[in-house]
Amino acid sequence: MGMEEKLERLRSLREESLKGGGEDRIEAQHAKGKLSARERLDLLLDEDSFVELDRFVTHRTTAFGLEDKKILGDGVVTGYGSIHGRLVYVFSQDFTVFGGSLSEAHAEKIVKIQDLAMKNGAPVIGLNDSGGARIQEGVASLGGYADIFLRNTLASGVVPQVSLILGPCAGGAVYSPAITDFVYMVRGTSYMFVTGPNVVKTVTHEDVDMEGLGGADVHASTSGVAHFAHDSEPEALEAVRRLFHYVPQNNTETPPRGAAQDPPDRREESLAKLVPENPNRPYDMKDVIEAVVDDGEFYEIHAGFAQNILVGFAHLGGHSVGIVANQPNVLAGVLDIDSATKGARFVRFCDAFNIPLVVFEDVPGFLPGVSQEHGGIIRHGAKLLYAFSEATVPKVTVITRKAYGGAYDVMNSKHIRGDLNLAWPSAEIAVMGPKGAVEILFRKEIEEAEDPEAKTEELMEQYRERFAHPYIAASRGYLDDVIDPRETRPRLVNALDMLARKRDENPVRKHGNIPL
Repeated sequence: MGMEEKLERLRSLREESLKGGGEDRIEAQHAKGKLSARERLDLLLDEDSFVELDRFVTHRTTAFGLEDKKILGDGVVTGYGSIHGRLVYVFSQDFTVFGGSLSEAHAEKIVKIQDLAMKNGAPVIGLNDSGGARIQEGVASLGGYADIFLRNTLASGVVPQVSLILGPCAGGAVYSPAITDFVYMVRGTSYMFVTGPNVVKTVTHEDVDMEGLGGADVHASTSGVAHFAHDSEPEALEAVRRLFHYVPQNNTETPPRGAAQDPPDRREESLAKLVPENPNRPYDMKDVIEAVVDDGEFYEIHAGFAQNILVGFAHLGGHSVGIVANQPNVLAGVLDIDSATKGARFVRFCDAFNIPLVVFEDVPGFLPGVSQEHGGIIRHGAKLLYAFSEATVPKVTVITRKAYGGAYDVMNSKHIRGDLNLAWPSAEIAVMGPKGAVEILFRKEIEEAEDPEAKTEELMEQYRERFAHPYIAASRGYLDDVIDPRETRPRLVNALDMLARKRDENPVRKHGNIPL
């Protein structure tokens, strides 16, 4: 066979590899509102940047008549490309080939790009659309999943890992996305569950459909498994591209700088009037964030879950930052089980990847109640405390209003290595709110008063005058400064410039034991 014939064979095999499960199956995929594996990569990556690996891989199974059904690529497209000109490794499962099911060969392809990503210090993005383990392969398929899980775990905190769920993701398949840093889902077409609706009905007699059991909104708002729920695949893929404006390639690099022209010394007049005079009235902390960050752009994460805390990325004077903020608009901004867990996971991601933390604090305490105590609020609240304490990146806090009780300590206080702690004049730093405090301190006086209610009000007013301000904390150095709210942006930008070369380290150890 001459070179021309060999090249012709190569060309025809390459063409065959591009077809996946064939035109009919690709059309069926489109009919469900889903893109093909390769169309997804075209939208995710910079134009013409994708380089495919392992296009000729096929499975090795001979059981169940599979020896006659070999399709090039074996149900997953793998390789590397770029996003904003920076290297990323990708795998995109192909539902048109054996339902995207994972075989031993399919898993080996994914493992290969995971290993390359670790060696070369670049992110891994997984596009999941799979019926799960290939049953015909038995334990070899399960072993393939475990090989992937191990690498997800070893890569955690070393290179960013992102999962898009773009179809079914069930059984063992859900645990790879669960270990990764961010999970994106699409409404109506993507599902995640450990066991499907039929098994649930058999075992627990609960009648539920796929959407109700493990759809995008369920996981983005109730379980917190997904960080994002989008209306379409192109929207989800574009959101992943935006994420890479903020995160670095690996744990040894600094995050990318923002390109905004927003003046670093811009004062924001609206902030002077934002906090209501009445301490019990809510306001939207997003207004503070958007007024302060570059061009008002806040890339919120976990927006539908535990909405009493806000987390996400922004640029401040060009610095990429992770923002953690109490949200007075939801449950008065209290910390509870879900918000502590949400905040802790985000803080640890930022610390792992050298992203400075900026905290906006207005917290009346931890949520009281039997369900919270029995659900382990102590253990879960400790996660957020542990995450902030452990973090060695630059950490800056702005207290806008309340900082009560243990929650004051937890929200990146000076005592747990906050680098710069600022407060607005409206800040109130105390062990508890005025009502609770006077009822404990002056119980007898109130009981003996002619008008207990009026006496309580009078004592509360005295307490407010004494404690409902930032100056006691400032006098002890627990706050570094009390600032005009309008100066918040310039002061934060200045702080990040000052802390740019910060060095801090934790004691040498294998790893800590975070209260899970």
